[in-house]
Amino acid sequence: MRKLPPLASLRAFEAVARTGSVTRAADELARTHGAVSRHLKLLADDAGIELFERDGTGLRMTPAAADFYAATRSAFDQLERAYENLMLSAASPGVHVACSATFAMRWLVPQLAVFYRKHPDIRVRLSMTSAREIRNEGADLLVAWDMSNYPEADQRRALLVAPVNFAAVCVPACAKLSPGKRTRIAHGYTSSAWDQWEAKTGQSVARGDVLEFPHTHLCIEAALSGLGVALVERRLIARELADGALVAPFGTVQFDGGLRVLPAAGRRMNAQAEAFVGWLKDAL
Repeated sequence: MRKLPPLASLRAFEAVARTGSVTRAADELARTHGAVSRHLKLLADDAGIELFERDGTGLRMTPAAADFYAATRSAFDQLERAYENLMLSAASPGVHVACSATFAMRWLVPQLAVFYRKHPDIRVRLSMTSAREIRNEGADLLVAWDMSNYPEADQRRALLVAPVNFAAVCVPACAKLSPGKRTRIAHGYTSSAWDQWEAKTGQSVARGDVLEFPHTHLCIEAALSGLGVALVERRLIARELADGALVAPFGTVQFDGGLRVLPAAGRRMNAQAEAFVGWLKDAL
């Protein structure tokens, strides 16, 4: 059996500690001043320790109560987020996917019609992320290929969905230049792609200036404009390679790790998320 404080008293304590006032806490909880005070006394008596001291016209937490409040606030924050996710799931069944803007625009969104034909009752909500960024948007799944800067626990939880194959691409005229005259187009938030390329191929195909952009689709546009050589996963530039707007004269390299899906921490994947991951593996 769990040894927990009276939950009504805990709510009163959290509200008073957060607002610094019994009156404000009572207004927030829609209770009387006396009722909130009684809950505080009940909690103090149950714990066997004073929780608040008078500080002029207000209240100040005792050191022990301040430590307890830190834990209480964290627990309430987690409970609030979990309940919001529960209500969101009830209101709109589906799966919330976070991924890079380039992957969404150039591969995922064009393929969603196929997903919806197979799963007409599931709707996909998208959030955009940049490399190495995990936004606290309550996403069920995060899709990324470079997880080298993610916590080790997240890397272990990530599910492999497909290998990734990168090509150094440029316009045909740029391919005719010497490596020393080719500009390297780099992603401003990660050097992993170029590091892996050179380690695996032993080639330094662009040794001139370096141009950095914060998103992969900007790197692609820079390469299409003839600014230099960009390193891009082949699926994202399939159309440009097919029509000859970009060429990959230096070959393709399979990178470590692969494209992976990171489920949200602290909650089980629901059926919609599992269906999306299964489809993603097949489609890729």
